[in-house]
Amino acid sequence: NSRGTASLLKDSISFTEVAASGLFEGHDLLRRGFTSVKNELLPSHPLELTEKNFQLNQDKTNFATLRNIQGIHAPLKLQMEFRAVKQVQRLPFLHSSNMAMDILRGNDECIGFEDILNDPSQSEVMGEPHMMMEHKLGLL
Repeated sequence: NSRGTASLLKDSISFTEVAASGLFEGHDLLRRGFTSVKNELLPSHPLELTEKNFQLNQDKTNFATLRNIQGIHAPLKLQMEFRAVKQVQRLPFLHSSNMAMDILRGNDECIGFEDILNDPSQSEVMGEPHMMMEHKLGLL
């Protein structure tokens, strides 16, 4: 009765116990994806994490201050406006400066690094519009 023994083996030993139970187990690409050294590196400088999350920390501080001064409605209204502005976008192949977000954050009158040297991710090279739109919609 081969059907009965197969079901007994399947019930008694789970596959995850066998797969994860060894010191010499290989990396499973299907379950864990590709390994990357960049993902496993620790920050090289103590201020790196702070600088990476600067805008988020600044927003949290501004919301806390706004809540203490004006009440709970002010930061909620501002967060709702941030979400509405983030949803409005141009087509994927057109550059968007997102001026409305800069105005809400008060950065519209500030000159920063990206204003002078430009952000490399926002290069002036325009891609093929149909290809980029199909990629955004998940058709490609």
